[in-house]
Amino acid sequence: MRIATWNVNSITSRLPRLLAWLENTGTDVVCLQELKCTAEAFPAGPLRELGYEAAVNATGRWNGVAIVSRVGLEEPVIGLPGGPGYEGVQEPRAVGATCGGVRLWSVYVPNGREVGHPHFAYKLQWFAALRDLAEREAGERPFAILGDYNVAPTDEDVFDPAVFEGATHVTPAERQALAELRAVGLADVVPRPLKYDRPYTYWDYRQLSFPKNKGMRIDLVYGNPAFEAAVKDAYVDREERKGKGASDHAPVVVDLQV
Repeated sequence: MRIATWNVNSITSRLPRLLAWLENTGTDVVCLQELKCTAEAFPAGPLRELGYEAAVNATGRWNGVAIVSRVGLEEPVIGLPGGPGYEGVQEPRAVGATCGGVRLWSVYVPNGREVGHPHFAYKLQWFAALRDLAEREAGERPFAILGDYNVAPTDEDVFDPAVFEGATHVTPAERQALAELRAVGLADVVPRPLKYDRPYTYWDYRQLSFPKNKGMRIDLVYGNPAFEAAVKDAYVDREERKGKGASDHAPVVVDLQV
């Protein structure tokens, strides 16, 4: 079973690449983030033609997540149970489903904007709700939370820690939130980079960040012991970050034996 997570940065813009990628890679389940469309505008038809069904949480604008599967889509949950709102709105940042016997969540963690901003406090509250979810669901069956966490777990996960000093994504508070999530019994499934020595997953569009490999590892896969034991390989599909019309994130692919 091959699963993946990919922040597509607009599924409308990325649809031809997504469809071709699914066909070429034989991926069974992909967790998508930053759809930037409504649930009604989600391209369920083209995906259905390839044999995929989808659970979607999307309202347009900047957020939106989905789980796209060709191995079943059971027990769907739209939204993060008990999750906080921001400015009175429950943003579409989480969706869960069971696919081929594996319980999966696709998440798009709030960015935080800047330290001290209300959105930063919201980000930490959101992590606390995600931890509570993991405590409830990470039982004996394979379970994983995949997505754009908007946090680099360590200094090794950014190209130059000095560049990010004082900024979001690397603060002690955010990394502590990650540590508390792992503490419920989850492991960080670190992918192979395929090129260079660090498995970055995101490169800014500006300043030639991708060709210079000035990246970050913020797209993560956190799984319980049953999930971790099933992992046979994991890698960053860096090729999909190349070329015209690419997302600024690359897919993270995990092969399981379940």
